Amino acid sequence: MNSAKFQQPSGFIKTNWCLNIGLVVGLCLNTLCGFSQINQPFTGNSSIPYPELIEEYKALDANCKFAQLLEFGQSDIGEPLHIFVINPDLNFDLKSLADEKVVLLINNGIHPGEPCGVDASLKLAKDLLAKDSPMQSFLENVVVCIIPMYNIGGALNRGCCSRANQNGPDEYGFRGNARNLDLNRDFVKCDSQNAKSFNKLMGSLSPHLFIDTHTSNGADYQYVMTMIATQPDKATAILGEYIRNEINPAVYETMKASGWEMIPYVNTMGKTPESGITDFLETPRYSTGFTSLHNCIGFTSETHMFKPFEQRVESTYQFEKALLAFANEHAQEIRERKSQANQAVRSQREYAIQWGLDTTQWKDLDFKGYEAEYTTSLVTGKERLHYNREKPKNLDIKYFDHFMPALMVEAPNYYIIPQAWIEVIERLEWNQVAMTRLEDSHVIEVETYHIVDYKTSSKPYEGHYLHHDVQLEKTKENITFRKGDYVVKVNQKLNRYIVETLEPQSVDSFFAWNFFDSILQQKEWFSDYVFEDQAEQMLGDNESLRTEFEAKKLIDEEFAASHWWQLYWLYQRSENYENTFNRYPVYRVDDLSAIE
Repeated sequence: MNSAKFQQPSGFIKTNWCLNIGLVVGLCLNTLCGFSQINQPFTGNSSIPYPELIEEYKALDANCKFAQLLEFGQSDIGEPLHIFVINPDLNFDLKSLADEKVVLLINNGIHPGEPCGVDASLKLAKDLLAKDSPMQSFLENVVVCIIPMYNIGGALNRGCCSRANQNGPDEYGFRGNARNLDLNRDFVKCDSQNAKSFNKLMGSLSPHLFIDTHTSNGADYQYVMTMIATQPDKATAILGEYIRNEINPAVYETMKASGWEMIPYVNTMGKTPESGITDFLETPRYSTGFTSLHNCIGFTSETHMFKPFEQRVESTYQFEKALLAFANEHAQEIRERKSQANQAVRSQREYAIQWGLDTTQWKDLDFKGYEAEYTTSLVTGKERLHYNREKPKNLDIKYFDHFMPALMVEAPNYYIIPQAWIEVIERLEWNQVAMTRLEDSHVIEVETYHIVDYKTSSKPYEGHYLHHDVQLEKTKENITFRKGDYVVKVNQKLNRYIVETLEPQSVDSFFAWNFFDSILQQKEWFSDYVFEDQAEQMLGDNESLRTEFEAKKLIDEEFAASHWWQLYWLYQRSENYENTFNRYPVYRVDDLSAIE
């Protein structure tokens, strides 16, 4: 046996070291684990508190040689983030797991008020490790990696009152983390230490499949479980086809056979499901939108908050089990598909960076709901909606599951990022984007974006004032770059991450999240009584400028009435006007042969 497999990867810390180096991998798994509890149903209305949760995983680590609890980074509250790895091959190097098997990553407690996945994943781990467990056959081709609790700060802020109308558990955590951030909006901007750690984990682990466990609210219906999968049209093509035609149908069928029939996430077009439901467009701020940029197929399990907690836990467990079984049976195809997607993305030139719902395509869905009734509210006197659970009702509704590109962009061969923008550089590094640095200073002709117009949210959203509806003007300019500036070649398996974060019109670009806001403020101005003489000279020396100036006064009454705006218009065309104002500081280049 290669003892190198037992070396801890840099940055990952073994919580309880209990591995016997002399152990032979081929030994029967039952000799490696001593647990006897198999498939015990979850009962009760209590979710395990965070300290006890980690102790449970430590006990599993200590009692089973093919499971390890590792630390993979920090959280905002100062507690380490853990990942529990189950691998009978006894390889726990996170950087090489995907080279050998399908890696299934399960994330829990991103919203600690929705803890069904926390308890379900612990049950899954115990059942996989139990003595004589038939579920160990699922581990032949799959490594299971479980994040026991992602939002530790929210989990420690434990109570019972923050989610109105939720049917248990008795106590649960809070949605916001230690910085009051919703961590399922933080995967691109990475304001939290949690997201920074997760970005690094994705870069190292490179999982094939991902589950994020949640509890949903909204419309009422008969199902306990609903699901969001990586939107097939938005995924890399070879994965999108596989999601729509293979994985999704198989998982739905398995769940129905297990007694936990599920439905797509009930994202209603109107007030009730009768109006139709649509796929949820998970952009990169969300977990599955972010993991899809790594060509990882993502699933969000969404149990319904009105259903008893023990049912929510059990259905989540069955969902994890269903996907695990599929992954084991189709491991070779899943690995090949990801490899092909990575290769396809390397040479892809056009990318969709905005999407719109295609209302011309839908599926007819047999939906098991309840009668929607409208009565007069005794509180407000206005009409109120009520779902009558005494009147279950099968509805024929439309399910819109196709999206169309709303904006395409052609990627350059290279992006150049000046080293001053360190926050952007760091995030690219965390995701293991390959970059080189200029060895000398150079003047390079580049394609430059100038921000012509944009809109900004009027209220803060997750600590930011998001930009949208960005309008650009493209120019060719000679820019002086310094030794040490960064060059990103767009020929990588992470091209989607590169393009969707660096193109300013992308929904969740670094520009949208305010990383470049300092360029949007003009730094130098003029004194009108002094500039007056220069303005007069400019008009006298440049006939075409004078003609354009006079024409603008004729068609723009506000301009013609303003002494200052006329001078400012001329100042913008003077040699004194700063060329960095509104100039986007990520530059597009197709040919760097002159300096390579």
